[in-house]
Amino acid sequence: MTILQAIILAIIEGITEFLPVSSTGHMIIGSTIMGIQQDEFVKLFTVAIQFGTILSVVVLYWKRFFQSLDFYLKLLAGFIPAVIAGLLFKDYIDMLLENVLVVGVMLFLGGIVFLFIDRLATTIEDSDGQPLSYRQAFTIGVWQCFAMVPGVSRSAATIIGGMTQGLTRKHAAEFSFFLAVPTMFGATVKSIYDYVKDGGAITGEHYTLFAIGNVVAFVVAIIAIRSFITFLTKHGFGAFGWYRIAIGGIIIALHFAGVSMQMY
Repeated sequence: MTILQAIILAIIEGITEFLPVSSTGHMIIGSTIMGIQQDEFVKLFTVAIQFGTILSVVVLYWKRFFQSLDFYLKLLAGFIPAVIAGLLFKDYIDMLLENVLVVGVMLFLGGIVFLFIDRLATTIEDSDGQPLSYRQAFTIGVWQCFAMVPGVSRSAATIIGGMTQGLTRKHAAEFSFFLAVPTMFGATVKSIYDYVKDGGAITGEHYTLFAIGNVVAFVVAIIAIRSFITFLTKHGFGAFGWYRIAIGGIIIALHFAGVSMQMY
């Protein structure tokens, strides 16, 4: 992987991680177009640069992270389902990660859902504003487990989960950002541990790529989060629905056309 390829992947990660469009699907398309050779380090890189996107949430919402212990306990309640599901279904999840068609189909179907999800938002605007309960946080965490199916999108699953719990679009998106911090941090640490445990070596060149990737992902994610909240509040999910349908359709078409696409 070259520095330019690392920068492009980091830009893709920064833009798509917190948008309900599936960063996995976009990484597939980006790496396929660039012809990046798949190896264990590339897999690690695409996970490790999530640290930059995590940091963007902490920086943008730093006051919330110093608010109270209750805030962290609710994040823990939302994080627990993903831990349990990951341990129980790890082998099945790994198998799905090898199926590009699953990504395309989930993007497409998720897009259809997003074309109608704004109707739910109009029925819950008056119910928002109350403190999030532990039950609500845990339920949103259960919804996050659906994102283990590649193409669903962690952001999409948690935002929809939040809206089913009476949160407005904006507040559901913000809790999705917060919940991403422990979830993505845990995934990053585990990926690095597994890589080293399996004998993978991290060279000076690798550290350079990590540093560049995380800085780029951090800056791009800050811009993406601010833009997403503004757009979502004003316009809703319709545009994201059509976009997911288009990207999912492209992946499905390329798959049946015989174009080789490899998962991370």
